[in-house]
Amino acid sequence: MKITAIYPGTFDPITHGHSDIIRRAAKLFDEVILSIAINPGKEPLFSLEERQHLAEIVLKDLPNVRTCGFEGLLAEFAQQQNAQVIVRGLRAVSDFEYEFQLAGMNRTLIPDIETIFLTPAAQYTYISSSLVKEIAVLGGDVSEFVHPTVLAALKEKYS
Repeated sequence: MKITAIYPGTFDPITHGHSDIIRRAAKLFDEVILSIAINPGKEPLFSLEERQHLAEIVLKDLPNVRTCGFEGLLAEFAQQQNAQVIVRGLRAVSDFEYEFQLAGMNRTLIPDIETIFLTPAAQYTYISSSLVKEIAVLGGDVSEFVHPTVLAALKEKYS
């Protein structure tokens, strides 16, 4: 049986922490879909197309990973993609309560799909897209947190 996992998020922009989680997931599942959310409650720096393009470049060496944008309920998207697993990243204990609530709600909405939590390598536990953008907008060096293509895109946005 082919097992498909989805790793949802806004990925605005994709960081080394995100790519670490997706690389771990790619070793566990037959197919992993990096599911890039259109969230009406957020105003992303990068468009959906830009986020998808950056993710494709960062993850191009992973043949069992593809990117896909989505809008609406994750539960519906997961069913449309015939996914059996939702992957979520946990950086710190502070992430757990929110992620636990999401997993419970998703289990109610889509009981046949499991949520698993993966933790990034220690050097990525403090990285978030929000922090990367905040540092970048203030002219700080974010090169150790993102792929060179993402770094160039950030510099272009903030120049």
